[in-house]
Amino acid sequence: MPNLTVTFGEIMLRLAPPGFERFLQSPQFVATFGGGEANVAVALAGFGLPAAYVTVLPPNNPIADNVIFQLRGFGVDASRIVRGKGRMGVYFVEAGANQRPSKVVYDRDNAAIALAKPGDIDWNQAFAGAGWFHITGITPALSASAADLALESVRVAKEKGLTVSCDLNYRKNLWKYGKTAAEVMRELVKFVDVAIANEEDCQKALDIHVDVDVHSGQLDRSEYRKLAEKVLESYGNLKMIAITLRESKSASHNGWSACLHDRQEFHLSRHYEITHIVDRVGGGDCFAGGLIYGLQSLGTHSEALEFAVAASCLKHSIPGDFNRFSVDEVKNLLKGDGSGRVQR
Repeated sequence: MPNLTVTFGEIMLRLAPPGFERFLQSPQFVATFGGGEANVAVALAGFGLPAAYVTVLPPNNPIADNVIFQLRGFGVDASRIVRGKGRMGVYFVEAGANQRPSKVVYDRDNAAIALAKPGDIDWNQAFAGAGWFHITGITPALSASAADLALESVRVAKEKGLTVSCDLNYRKNLWKYGKTAAEVMRELVKFVDVAIANEEDCQKALDIHVDVDVHSGQLDRSEYRKLAEKVLESYGNLKMIAITLRESKSASHNGWSACLHDRQEFHLSRHYEITHIVDRVGGGDCFAGGLIYGLQSLGTHSEALEFAVAASCLKHSIPGDFNRFSVDEVKNLLKGDGSGRVQR
């Protein structure tokens, strides 16, 4: 039986124009929720693994109450969520199409989790019964106190013997409180077993570089092996690193694959052409959830990687942050059923 996975980070109210409209082209927004670590918990629960989500939400807030209601509806344990001073973060997302890129606007200053500090979460309670802990580089970017809390979380997780995964998730618009991403993340990654990243994450969060041109639409996969090896050489604690390879030909058309280096072997996944993207937000989180599922439930690291890439590929077809695919649906794609024919 796979262990309980605990994820920790910020969940926000997500407001998006209908379809592919621009902001306020129609005087309405579609309201859902989203956040990197919550997305991973939802994906894991959808794949049938026990998952719990930890965050800090404002008290006496009906929007925050609805977060808990929805997470429970997805099968995520929300009982470890803490209430604290502050507000509920909001983000606005405008879905791109063709040559028009997607756009994200954050409204998350003074959110409850950004005001949280070490000691505000009882990690003994949060990690009760857990065997895996997942965090991202988003939480440490919110504030100095959130960075300290994130560092506290991985330290306690390692002391308790949990496997720790971290999606480096560099967000340039968040690092505004005086420290660079590299200053914080290079310390946090010392407590990580499984790193997940793209090339920019490695460059900005770890200050590790190779010659990769992400804007060419065609990636040199040999450079990604070098990048993975450099990260593993720099962090002897890491058991493996998975790196996603996104070839952005337009907002609607991406090439999608990933690689994984486990110190024994370099694994490269199959490649998918995603030609009519509905929503790419949450795609990387679905990859992380798929990888955690695969590493706990499938036979080999190569199988885990293939499952993660296929799951994330499917997520690009769904609006909203959350994954809504089952293990069987992902496996059908892995078997070659990507025709999109009506199933009846």
